[in-house]
Amino acid sequence: MFSNFTYHNPTKIVFGKGTIAKLPELVPNGSKVLIAYGGGSIMKNGVYDQVKAALGGFETVEFGGIEPNPRFETCLKAVDLVQREQVDFILAVGGGSVLDGVKFIAAAALFEGDDKWSILEGAPVKQAIPLGSVLTLPATGSEMNPASVISRESTKQKQAFFSPHVFPKFSILDPETTYSLPPRQIGNGIVDTYSHVLEQYMTVPVGAQIQDRWAEAIFKTLIEVGPKALENPTDYDVRANLMWAATCALNGIIGVGVPQDWATHGIGHELTAEFGLDHGQTLAVVFPALLRHQKEAKRAKLLQYAERVWGLTGESDDEKIDKAIDLTEAFFRSVGVPTKLSDYGIREGIEVIEERLSKANFRRGVDGAIGAKEAGEILAMCR
Repeated sequence: MFSNFTYHNPTKIVFGKGTIAKLPELVPNGSKVLIAYGGGSIMKNGVYDQVKAALGGFETVEFGGIEPNPRFETCLKAVDLVQREQVDFILAVGGGSVLDGVKFIAAAALFEGDDKWSILEGAPVKQAIPLGSVLTLPATGSEMNPASVISRESTKQKQAFFSPHVFPKFSILDPETTYSLPPRQIGNGIVDTYSHVLEQYMTVPVGAQIQDRWAEAIFKTLIEVGPKALENPTDYDVRANLMWAATCALNGIIGVGVPQDWATHGIGHELTAEFGLDHGQTLAVVFPALLRHQKEAKRAKLLQYAERVWGLTGESDDEKIDKAIDLTEAFFRSVGVPTKLSDYGIREGIEVIEERLSKANFRRGVDGAIGAKEAGEILAMCR
Protein backbone atom coordinates (compact mmCIF):
# COMPACT_ATOMS: atom_id res chain seq x y z
CA MET A 1 0.00 0.00 0.00
CA PHE A 2 1.16 3.53 -0.89
CA SER A 3 1.77 5.03 2.59
CA ASN A 4 0.94 8.50 3.87
CA PHE A 5 3.90 10.85 3.94
CA THR A 6 5.06 14.38 4.66
CA TYR A 7 7.90 15.68 2.52
CA HIS A 8 9.86 18.82 3.27
CA ASN A 9 13.35 19.67 2.11
CA PRO A 10 14.67 23.11 3.07
CA THR A 11 18.06 22.91 1.31
CA LYS A 12 18.65 25.43 -1.47
CA ILE A 13 20.57 23.93 -4.41
CA VAL A 14 22.74 26.25 -6.50
CA PHE A 15 23.81 24.24 -9.53
CA GLY A 16 26.21 24.92 -12.38
CA LYS A 17 29.46 26.44 -13.59
CA GLY A 18 30.97 29.26 -11.58
CA THR A 19 28.45 29.03 -8.74
CA ILE A 20 31.07 29.07 -5.96
CA ALA A 21 31.20 32.83 -6.55
CA LYS A 22 27.65 33.03 -5.16
CA LEU A 23 28.81 32.18 -1.62
CA PRO A 24 28.55 35.80 -0.35
CA GLU A 25 24.86 35.75 -1.26
CA LEU A 26 24.27 32.50 0.61
CA VAL A 27 26.29 32.76 3.84
CA PRO A 28 24.56 35.00 6.40
CA ASN A 29 26.11 38.44 6.68
CA GLY A 30 28.57 38.86 9.53
CA SER A 31 29.12 35.13 10.02
CA LYS A 32 32.37 33.75 11.33
CA VAL A 33 32.85 30.78 9.01
CA LEU A 34 34.65 27.52 9.58
CA ILE A 35 35.84 26.12 6.24
CA ALA A 36 36.06 22.35 6.67
CA TYR A 37 37.64 20.01 4.11
CA GLY A 38 39.30 16.64 3.68
CA GLY A 39 42.74 15.59 2.55
CA GLY A 40 43.65 18.74 0.66
CA SER A 41 42.60 17.95 -2.92
CA ILE A 42 40.73 21.25 -3.00
CA MET A 43 44.11 22.99 -2.80
CA LYS A 44 45.19 21.32 -6.04
CA ASN A 45 42.07 21.70 -8.16
CA GLY A 46 41.44 25.40 -7.51
CA VAL A 47 38.31 24.97 -5.38
CA TYR A 48 40.01 26.26 -2.22
CA ASP A 49 41.11 29.43 -3.98
CA GLN A 50 37.60 30.00 -5.33
CA VAL A 51 36.07 29.55 -1.88
CA LYS A 52 38.58 31.84 -0.17
CA ALA A 53 38.09 34.52 -2.82
CA ALA A 54 34.31 34.32 -2.50
CA LEU A 55 34.50 34.56 1.31
CA GLY A 56 36.93 37.46 1.28
CA GLY A 57 34.47 39.64 3.17
CA PHE A 58 34.01 37.12 5.98
CA GLU A 59 36.15 36.16 8.97
CA THR A 60 37.16 32.54 8.45
CA VAL A 61 38.95 29.72 10.24
CA GLU A 62 39.85 26.35 8.74
CA PHE A 63 39.83 22.70 9.66
CA GLY A 64 41.29 20.09 7.32
CA GLY A 65 41.86 16.37 7.44
CA ILE A 66 38.31 14.99 7.65
CA GLU A 67 38.75 11.42 6.44
CA PRO A 68 36.71 9.28 4.08
CA ASN A 69 34.34 7.61 6.54
CA PRO A 70 34.84 10.57 8.91
CA ARG A 71 36.19 9.63 12.30
CA PHE A 72 34.57 10.61 15.54
CA GLU A 73 37.97 11.37 17.04
CA THR A 74 38.81 13.82 14.23
CA CYS A 75 35.43 15.51 14.41
CA LEU A 76 35.85 16.15 18.14
CA LYS A 77 38.97 18.20 17.36
CA ALA A 78 36.88 20.34 15.02
CA VAL A 79 34.19 20.70 17.71
CA ASP A 80 36.84 22.12 20.05
CA LEU A 81 37.92 24.59 17.35
CA VAL A 82 34.34 25.68 16.65
CA GLN A 83 33.67 26.31 20.32
CA ARG A 84 36.99 28.04 20.94
CA GLU A 85 36.65 30.35 17.91
CA GLN A 86 32.93 30.94 18.43
CA VAL A 87 32.13 29.93 14.87
CA ASP A 88 28.54 30.58 13.80
CA PHE A 89 28.49 29.03 10.31
CA ILE A 90 30.25 25.95 8.92
CA LEU A 91 31.01 25.43 5.24
CA ALA A 92 31.80 21.89 4.12
CA VAL A 93 34.02 21.87 1.03
CA GLY A 94 34.43 18.38 -0.37
CA GLY A 95 32.47 15.17 -0.74
CA GLY A 96 29.91 13.40 1.38
CA SER A 97 32.38 12.41 4.06
CA VAL A 98 33.30 16.03 4.72
CA LEU A 99 29.62 16.91 4.82
CA ASP A 100 28.82 14.04 7.18
CA GLY A 101 31.62 15.15 9.45
CA VAL A 102 30.42 18.75 9.38
CA LYS A 103 26.86 17.72 10.26
CA PHE A 104 28.13 15.91 13.32
CA ILE A 105 30.42 18.82 14.24
CA ALA A 106 27.53 21.27 13.88
CA ALA A 107 25.33 19.19 16.17
CA ALA A 108 28.02 18.22 18.68
CA ALA A 109 29.22 21.81 19.14
CA LEU A 110 25.85 22.76 20.64
CA PHE A 111 25.03 19.41 22.23
CA GLU A 112 24.38 19.76 25.95
CA GLY A 113 25.63 16.34 27.04
CA ASP A 114 29.26 15.39 27.62
CA ASP A 115 29.11 12.15 25.60
CA LYS A 116 29.03 13.35 22.00
CA TRP A 117 28.88 9.75 20.69
CA SER A 118 25.41 9.48 22.19
CA ILE A 119 24.21 11.56 19.22
CA LEU A 120 25.00 8.49 17.09
CA GLU A 121 23.09 6.31 19.55
CA GLY A 122 19.85 8.23 19.31
CA ALA A 123 20.22 11.13 21.73
CA PRO A 124 17.99 13.94 20.44
CA VAL A 125 19.67 16.78 18.56
CA LYS A 126 17.85 19.95 19.59
CA GLN A 127 20.01 22.45 17.70
CA ALA A 128 23.02 22.73 15.42
CA ILE A 129 25.26 25.42 14.00
CA PRO A 130 23.97 26.38 10.51
CA LEU A 131 25.93 24.79 7.69
CA GLY A 132 26.28 24.82 3.93
CA SER A 133 28.35 22.96 1.39
CA VAL A 134 30.41 23.22 -1.76
CA LEU A 135 30.17 19.71 -3.14
CA THR A 136 33.14 18.25 -5.03
CA LEU A 137 32.28 14.53 -5.13
CA PRO A 138 28.88 13.20 -6.25
CA ALA A 139 27.98 10.13 -4.20
CA THR A 140 26.22 10.33 -0.87
CA GLY A 141 23.39 12.82 -1.35
CA SER A 142 24.42 14.35 1.97
CA GLU A 143 24.28 17.78 0.33
CA MET A 144 20.45 17.67 0.43
CA ASN A 145 19.48 15.46 3.35
CA PRO A 146 19.56 15.42 7.18
CA ALA A 147 21.72 12.28 7.57
CA SER A 148 25.30 11.73 8.72
CA VAL A 149 27.42 8.61 9.16
CA ILE A 150 30.40 8.66 11.54
CA SER A 151 33.04 6.01 12.32
CA ARG A 152 34.64 5.46 15.72
CA GLU A 153 38.07 3.96 15.25
CA SER A 154 38.60 2.91 18.85
CA THR A 155 35.52 0.66 18.91
CA LYS A 156 35.20 -0.20 15.20
CA GLN A 157 31.72 1.29 15.07
CA LYS A 158 30.10 3.09 12.17
CA GLN A 159 26.73 4.65 12.92
CA ALA A 160 24.32 7.20 11.53
CA PHE A 161 22.19 9.95 12.95
CA PHE A 162 19.38 11.98 11.43
CA SER A 163 18.18 15.41 12.40
CA PRO A 164 16.29 18.18 10.59
CA HIS A 165 18.69 20.60 12.28
CA VAL A 166 21.56 19.45 10.02
CA PHE A 167 19.92 19.94 6.66
CA PRO A 168 22.39 22.17 4.78
CA LYS A 169 21.05 25.69 4.34
CA PHE A 170 22.43 25.54 0.81
CA SER A 171 24.63 23.37 -1.35
CA ILE A 172 26.64 24.57 -4.32
CA LEU A 173 27.02 21.93 -7.04
CA ASP A 174 29.48 22.86 -9.78
CA PRO A 175 30.19 19.81 -11.98
CA GLU A 176 33.55 21.25 -12.99
CA THR A 177 34.84 20.70 -9.44
CA THR A 178 34.64 16.95 -10.09
CA TYR A 179 36.93 16.88 -13.13
CA SER A 180 40.12 16.10 -11.21
CA LEU A 181 38.69 13.30 -9.06
CA PRO A 182 40.58 10.00 -9.29
CA PRO A 183 38.75 7.12 -11.02
CA ARG A 184 38.44 5.20 -7.75
CA GLN A 185 36.38 7.98 -6.18
CA ILE A 186 34.17 8.37 -9.22
CA GLY A 187 33.55 4.61 -9.39
CA ASN A 188 32.75 4.44 -5.68
CA GLY A 189 30.40 7.40 -6.04
CA ILE A 190 28.51 5.78 -8.90
CA VAL A 191 28.05 2.56 -6.90
CA ASP A 192 27.00 4.52 -3.80
CA THR A 193 24.39 6.46 -5.78
CA TYR A 194 23.06 3.33 -7.49
CA SER A 195 22.85 1.56 -4.14
CA HIS A 196 20.92 4.42 -2.55
CA VAL A 197 18.28 3.98 -5.23
CA LEU A 198 18.24 0.20 -4.80
CA GLU A 199 17.68 0.53 -1.06
CA GLN A 200 14.50 2.53 -1.67
CA TYR A 201 13.27 0.70 -4.79
CA MET A 202 14.17 -2.97 -4.38
CA THR A 203 11.54 -3.93 -1.83
CA VAL A 204 7.92 -4.85 -2.64
CA PRO A 205 5.40 -3.15 -4.97
CA VAL A 206 3.06 -0.68 -3.28
CA GLY A 207 1.63 1.07 -6.35
CA ALA A 208 3.89 4.13 -6.04
CA GLN A 209 4.32 4.68 -9.76
CA ILE A 210 5.98 8.09 -9.61
CA GLN A 211 8.63 6.94 -7.12
CA ASP A 212 9.31 3.79 -9.16
CA ARG A 213 9.68 5.69 -12.43
CA TRP A 214 11.91 8.33 -10.84
CA ALA A 215 14.11 5.60 -9.39
CA GLU A 216 14.28 3.80 -12.73
CA ALA A 217 15.27 7.05 -14.44
CA ILE A 218 18.20 7.43 -12.05
CA PHE A 219 19.26 3.80 -12.65
CA LYS A 220 19.21 4.25 -16.41
CA THR A 221 21.03 7.57 -16.23
CA LEU A 222 23.81 6.05 -14.11
CA ILE A 223 24.15 3.06 -16.44
CA GLU A 224 24.50 5.46 -19.37
CA VAL A 225 26.76 8.15 -17.92
CA GLY A 226 28.76 6.15 -15.35
CA PRO A 227 31.29 4.62 -17.75
CA LYS A 228 31.43 7.90 -19.72
CA ALA A 229 32.41 9.77 -16.57
CA LEU A 230 35.50 7.58 -16.34
CA GLU A 231 36.28 7.68 -20.07
CA ASN A 232 36.06 11.46 -20.41
CA PRO A 233 36.43 13.20 -17.02
CA THR A 234 35.88 16.70 -18.44
CA ASP A 235 32.60 16.08 -20.27
CA TYR A 236 30.47 18.70 -18.51
CA ASP A 237 27.07 17.24 -19.37
CA VAL A 238 28.11 13.77 -18.19
CA ARG A 239 29.45 15.11 -14.89
CA ALA A 240 26.39 17.34 -14.45
CA ASN A 241 24.01 14.41 -14.88
CA LEU A 242 26.09 12.28 -12.53
CA MET A 243 26.16 15.00 -9.89
CA TRP A 244 22.43 15.64 -10.02
CA ALA A 245 21.66 11.90 -10.03
CA ALA A 246 23.61 11.49 -6.78
CA THR A 247 21.65 14.31 -5.15
CA CYS A 248 18.25 13.04 -6.32
CA ALA A 249 19.08 9.50 -5.20
CA LEU A 250 19.04 10.49 -1.53
CA ASN A 251 17.22 13.78 -1.09
CA GLY A 252 14.15 11.87 0.06
CA ILE A 253 11.94 12.30 -2.98
CA ILE A 254 12.10 8.73 -4.35
CA GLY A 255 11.58 7.23 -0.91
CA VAL A 256 8.34 8.90 0.13
CA GLY A 257 5.41 6.58 0.70
CA VAL A 258 7.36 3.39 -0.04
CA PRO A 259 9.02 0.70 2.09
CA GLN A 260 12.81 0.84 2.30
CA ASP A 261 15.50 -1.74 3.01
CA TRP A 262 18.96 -0.42 4.05
CA ALA A 263 20.33 -3.84 5.01
CA THR A 264 23.15 -3.55 2.46
CA HIS A 265 24.31 -0.28 3.99
CA GLY A 266 24.15 -1.74 7.49
CA ILE A 267 26.25 -4.74 6.52
CA GLY A 268 28.57 -2.58 4.44
CA HIS A 269 29.24 -0.27 7.38
CA GLU A 270 30.51 -3.28 9.30
CA LEU A 271 32.88 -4.22 6.47
CA THR A 272 34.29 -0.71 6.52
CA ALA A 273 34.68 -0.75 10.29
CA GLU A 274 36.35 -4.18 10.30
CA PHE A 275 38.47 -4.13 7.14
CA GLY A 276 38.73 -0.47 6.13
CA LEU A 277 37.04 -0.91 2.75
CA ASP A 278 35.70 2.17 0.98
CA HIS A 279 31.97 2.63 1.45
CA GLY A 280 31.29 2.18 -2.26
CA GLN A 281 33.38 -0.98 -2.31
CA THR A 282 31.32 -2.54 0.48
CA LEU A 283 28.09 -1.82 -1.38
CA ALA A 284 29.42 -3.34 -4.59
CA VAL A 285 30.31 -6.49 -2.65
CA VAL A 286 27.14 -6.86 -0.60
CA PHE A 287 24.31 -5.79 -2.91
CA PRO A 288 24.56 -8.52 -5.57
CA ALA A 289 24.80 -11.18 -2.85
CA LEU A 290 21.86 -9.70 -0.94
CA LEU A 291 19.70 -9.64 -4.07
CA ARG A 292 20.47 -13.31 -4.71
CA HIS A 293 19.79 -14.19 -1.08
CA GLN A 294 16.50 -12.26 -1.05
CA LYS A 295 15.45 -13.20 -4.58
CA GLU A 296 12.08 -14.64 -3.59
CA ALA A 297 11.17 -11.88 -1.15
CA LYS A 298 12.04 -9.22 -3.74
CA ARG A 299 10.80 -11.21 -6.73
CA ALA A 300 8.18 -8.75 -8.01
CA LYS A 301 10.46 -5.71 -7.88
CA LEU A 302 13.40 -7.66 -9.29
CA LEU A 303 11.28 -8.66 -12.27
CA GLN A 304 10.10 -5.07 -12.75
CA TYR A 305 13.73 -3.91 -12.51
CA ALA A 306 14.85 -6.53 -15.05
CA GLU A 307 12.25 -5.47 -17.58
CA ARG A 308 12.17 -1.69 -17.11
CA VAL A 309 15.83 -0.93 -16.34
CA TRP A 310 17.69 -3.65 -18.22
CA GLY A 311 15.10 -4.22 -20.96
CA LEU A 312 15.07 -7.99 -20.49
CA THR A 313 12.31 -9.82 -22.38
CA GLY A 314 11.63 -13.21 -23.91
CA GLU A 315 13.01 -15.30 -21.08
CA SER A 316 11.49 -16.95 -18.04
CA ASP A 317 10.96 -14.78 -14.97
CA ASP A 318 13.75 -16.59 -13.13
CA GLU A 319 16.15 -16.10 -16.02
CA LYS A 320 15.36 -12.39 -16.22
CA ILE A 321 15.85 -11.92 -12.49
CA ASP A 322 19.15 -13.81 -12.45
CA LYS A 323 20.40 -11.90 -15.47
CA ALA A 324 19.38 -8.53 -13.97
CA ILE A 325 21.40 -9.28 -10.83
CA ASP A 326 24.37 -10.38 -12.95
CA LEU A 327 24.11 -7.19 -15.03
CA THR A 328 24.00 -5.08 -11.87
CA GLU A 329 27.16 -6.73 -10.60
CA ALA A 330 28.80 -6.32 -14.01
CA PHE A 331 27.89 -2.63 -14.01
CA PHE A 332 29.63 -2.13 -10.67
CA ARG A 333 32.72 -3.82 -12.06
CA SER A 334 32.52 -1.74 -15.26
CA VAL A 335 33.06 1.44 -13.24
CA GLY A 336 36.11 -0.07 -11.58
CA VAL A 337 34.67 -1.37 -8.31
CA PRO A 338 35.35 -5.07 -7.56
CA THR A 339 32.42 -7.09 -6.21
CA LYS A 340 33.95 -9.96 -4.17
CA LEU A 341 35.66 -9.89 -0.80
CA SER A 342 38.48 -11.95 -2.30
CA ASP A 343 39.13 -9.10 -4.74
CA TYR A 344 40.21 -7.09 -1.68
CA GLY A 345 42.26 -9.91 -0.18
CA ILE A 346 39.61 -10.73 2.44
CA ARG A 347 39.17 -14.48 2.82
CA GLU A 348 38.50 -14.85 6.52
CA GLY A 349 37.35 -12.89 9.55
CA ILE A 350 33.81 -12.11 8.44
CA GLU A 351 32.31 -14.22 11.24
CA VAL A 352 33.08 -11.45 13.72
CA ILE A 353 30.66 -9.20 11.82
CA GLU A 354 27.75 -11.58 12.33
CA GLU A 355 28.62 -11.77 16.03
CA ARG A 356 28.73 -7.98 16.32
CA LEU A 357 25.43 -7.58 14.45
CA SER A 358 23.83 -10.18 16.71
CA LYS A 359 24.89 -8.28 19.84
CA ALA A 360 23.51 -5.09 18.29
CA ASN A 361 20.17 -6.79 17.51
CA PHE A 362 20.65 -5.89 13.85
CA ARG A 363 17.38 -5.92 11.94
CA ARG A 364 16.94 -4.34 8.51
CA GLY A 365 15.05 -4.99 5.31
CA VAL A 366 11.32 -4.90 4.65
CA ASP A 367 9.51 -5.89 7.86
CA GLY A 368 12.90 -6.60 9.44
CA ALA A 369 13.51 -9.63 7.26
CA ILE A 370 17.31 -9.43 7.51
CA GLY A 371 18.89 -10.03 10.89
CA ALA A 372 22.37 -11.05 11.98
CA LYS A 373 21.91 -14.65 10.80
CA GLU A 374 20.81 -13.57 7.32
CA ALA A 375 23.61 -10.99 7.19
CA GLY A 376 26.10 -13.78 7.92
CA GLU A 377 24.64 -15.87 5.10
CA ILE A 378 24.87 -12.91 2.72
CA LEU A 379 28.48 -12.24 3.71
CA ALA A 380 29.34 -15.89 3.07
CA MET A 381 28.04 -15.40 -0.48
CA CYS A 382 30.35 -12.38 -0.93
CA ARG A 383 33.59 -14.34 -0.77
